[in-house]
Amino acid sequence: MERDERAGQDTRPRRADARRNEQTLLDAAAALFVTSGVNVPIRDIAAKAGVGTGTIYRHFPTRADLIVAVYRHQVEGCAEAGPALLASSPTPFEALRQWINLFVDFLITKHGLAAVMQSDQPSFNALHASFLDQLVPVCAVLLDAAVMAGEIRQGVEAYELMRGVGNLCIGAGNDPRYNARRLVELLIAGLRTPEGLLDQVEHR
Repeated sequence: MERDERAGQDTRPRRADARRNEQTLLDAAAALFVTSGVNVPIRDIAAKAGVGTGTIYRHFPTRADLIVAVYRHQVEGCAEAGPALLASSPTPFEALRQWINLFVDFLITKHGLAAVMQSDQPSFNALHASFLDQLVPVCAVLLDAAVMAGEIRQGVEAYELMRGVGNLCIGAGNDPRYNARRLVELLIAGLRTPEGLLDQVEHR
């Protein structure tokens, strides 16, 4: 019994370390996917994460496996960020604006994933449905808070806004003259009420 208990104590820290290492790897891959696209060299991801390429391949045998894992990682991060931003931001609108920036990062990976998974459309559709189930309610809470604060106009649906942001981001990586983030910022700014704009000016 004592040997079994010690064995359990020995494996728990290793499992925790493995989870932390995987999170670090996914964070590194996500950052590089956003700046360099999903076809960034594996060695660059390994260098940013501080691991060997063999470690990446042990966790994720194919690039598609890695992209799917990053996709899920970003969905979870966006879901968790909504309440955290609402609690820490000076205004609900600022929380919404920052969250939309995170959502744009996620969309870049999503579009890369779509290209990689063209031959596996059912799996991609399931991932897409999962992301909607998790993120639409988070966006709705942020929108409702900003409406209640009088910062944005009423009547904007979370799915509608997210779909609009997604459409602005399609193909952004293929044209260096097209600044999707700037257009998304203009879209978000267009939600402001006159009172919300006045408050923004007064707080500058």
